[in-house]
Amino acid sequence: MDSFIYALVLTPALTELLPRSGIPATAGNIGYYGGLLFALFLIGWGLSMLWGPLADRFGRVRTLMLTILCYSLFTFLGAVATTVWQLAIFRLLSGIGIGGEWSMGGTFVAEEWPESRRAKGAGYLHTGYYVGIFLAGLANYVIGARYGWRVMFAIGGAPALLVAFIRAGVHEPKRWDAAREKLGARLTMTRAFAALFGERYRWRTVLNSVFLLVSIIGLWAGGVYVPASVIHLATEAGFGHADAARLASDATMLLSIGTIVGCLALAPLAESLGRRVTLALFFVLMFVSIALGFGYAYYLSTHALAWFMVCLFALGVGGANFAMYTLWLPEQYETGCRASAFAFTTSVGRFVGAGVTFLVGAGVAHFGTIGTPVALTSLAFLVGLVLLPWGVETRRTALPE
Repeated sequence: MDSFIYALVLTPALTELLPRSGIPATAGNIGYYGGLLFALFLIGWGLSMLWGPLADRFGRVRTLMLTILCYSLFTFLGAVATTVWQLAIFRLLSGIGIGGEWSMGGTFVAEEWPESRRAKGAGYLHTGYYVGIFLAGLANYVIGARYGWRVMFAIGGAPALLVAFIRAGVHEPKRWDAAREKLGARLTMTRAFAALFGERYRWRTVLNSVFLLVSIIGLWAGGVYVPASVIHLATEAGFGHADAARLASDATMLLSIGTIVGCLALAPLAESLGRRVTLALFFVLMFVSIALGFGYAYYLSTHALAWFMVCLFALGVGGANFAMYTLWLPEQYETGCRASAFAFTTSVGRFVGAGVTFLVGAGVAHFGTIGTPVALTSLAFLVGLVLLPWGVETRRTALPE
């Protein structure tokens, strides 16, 4: 929810903040600075790799609580930003927390759920992210469209309330406790991080990081522009500003419903077809939906909005490819470095993704259109398809101790 609030309020927030920062709020500038702020968010997510060694050393649950407090606080502070640069700092810092929560949650579920249900657990876990996107869209539909973008950021502080529940009722996985007893003083942050680049794990760490980079470029570079694209197409179709904003919320909810469906389907597919083949199917779906949605439907002279929505649902289903990493990454690393591996591989690619997102924003500003620059990001999935045969297949293998 917190990660997607910015995408929903990008246009109204920058329309207000850019003039206060001495910058005209033109369509080109909104696209340019919108991409810049999202790139900074991805840089923050890239920095979230720091949480991994902390979790390997001090525990999954303790670190998870810190990540939630981090992103809740800085999302909330977006509500009081008075310049675009203040909002940029808050987005950078919230990205550090949001990225950390995924890696901590994914590691925790992999180690805590019974082996017979672990794959399904990964799929269930990842639906939470898109339930959050659904809630963000619903909140914007009911509250944001009426009370403004600042209230949306204020709502983003709500997850901090979960920390007390986690502190009271969630305990460290027995796998981590056993690893701590076994390694003793050797269980250090340096050892956990260094193991990722030892002889055993080096190649898979590089490949996993590239796979994540592909997903990041293809989904995040385009996903942030979905609400703005729907607003543009709705305005072109004759809808008023308030109705266009509500349609953007509808589109966000449609996107999240599609991804929830994809997450629930992913685990059974991965168990029957294998991790690599399943991820390949989702990569193909992402390539087709982004290329057709932004490169074709966006420019139709009639019924553009309707066809864009169709592509958007397919894009949502394909977006469940991120759930594969929640399932697949923990299976490739031992307990002593699992959190570090999850955090590093899901984060390092975001530095490159931030650059690509910034280039997409620059392309939007240069060409004066969202469609073509975003459609080009679909090419990243072709690179992923070429590299997938070299990934480690872990179907029907137990989680390493």
